[in-house]
Amino acid sequence: MTVKNEIKLFEQKVVRSIWDAEQEKWFMSIVDVVSVLTESPNPRKYWSVLKSRLKVEGSQLATNCSQLKMKASDGKFYLTDVADSEQLFRLIQSIPSPKAEPFKLWLAKVAAERLDEMQDPELSIDRALEQYMNLGYSENWINQRLKSIEIRKELTDEWKKRGLKEGVQFATLTDIITKAWSDKTTKEYKILKGLKKENLRDNMTNTELILSMLAEASTKDISAAIEPENFEASKKVAKQGGNVAKVALKELEARTGKKVVTSGNAKKLLGDKSNPTEHIVQSTKKKK
Repeated sequence: MTVKNEIKLFEQKVVRSIWDAEQEKWFMSIVDVVSVLTESPNPRKYWSVLKSRLKVEGSQLATNCSQLKMKASDGKFYLTDVADSEQLFRLIQSIPSPKAEPFKLWLAKVAAERLDEMQDPELSIDRALEQYMNLGYSENWINQRLKSIEIRKELTDEWKKRGLKEGVQFATLTDIITKAWSDKTTKEYKILKGLKKENLRDNMTNTELILSMLAEASTKDISAAIEPENFEASKKVAKQGGNVAKVALKELEARTGKKVVTSGNAKKLLGDKSNPTEHIVQSTKKKK
């Protein structure tokens, strides 16, 4: 199973989702769907009681639902009951809710959009562009952000070519790059900006984004030039790439007398909208 964790929104409520590329179908967190339909204060308990009832009734949904690892509110991944679209339609029939029909229409739209994006990947970028604009980002910032997605994809493709693995190795290399140019790991950077689940790059200034892109583009170019043979060698390349951007940062700070890496984030710059960018780039295929 080739899967990709993503976040979907139904009426501003999070529905954790996983796209299975092999089966070409979505799997969504049942607890999140229950929360949307029932607005229960304890959707997990609601689902537990409903699942027991469905088992007694001999429902295939209760016995055949899968479990996949999804990110919880504490930032960790846990096995979570999930269902595909067909199973979710059956689940909706078991839950009396005025939101049943709107949710069915939304579910069908989500599935159709993903299939469209598989045929034309530019559509996912177009949707990200539209959502960023709706959130109030400047056109200049949006252009930088979309370019950073492209550069990040080129870097991760280079890492894959070197036999490196997504997950821990990619995260480690990213931390090395970020630390080299900003003097902070990704976690430290997010703490500085007061972020929790929000995407770090969605909360960077134009200048921070540009330096982040320079660091990653430099890392990719150096890696392609010297062809590191293993993870340890790639760690050295990551530091070298980050140092290229570090030189530019120091030069800029010396000429302006201002710090580049600051606590400013999108919520402050855009009027403190709650979690304004948490869900945007995660809905595109080319993202960090």
